[in-house]
Amino acid sequence: MNTLLTVLLVIDCIVLIAIVLLQEGKSNGLSGAISGGAEQLFGKQKTRGVDLILKRITIVASVFFFLITIAIGYFNL
Repeated sequence: MNTLLTVLLVIDCIVLIAIVLLQEGKSNGLSGAISGGAEQLFGKQKTRGVDLILKRITIVASVFFFLITIAIGYFNL
């Protein structure tokens, strides 16, 4: 069981890294970092198409990452 979970964790880590690297940056330098929060809070949602799909896949992969990590910790007791 531990080996299967470890293999799944490694695959999930590789997928998560690849998805994060495929996403484009949200800010452009320091000015983007300062105004980015207000724009995200008050601006319209501009995420469409591929960006939306990558964002959702990132969320799912990160949830799987945490669940597999918790399962490995539980089974190693």
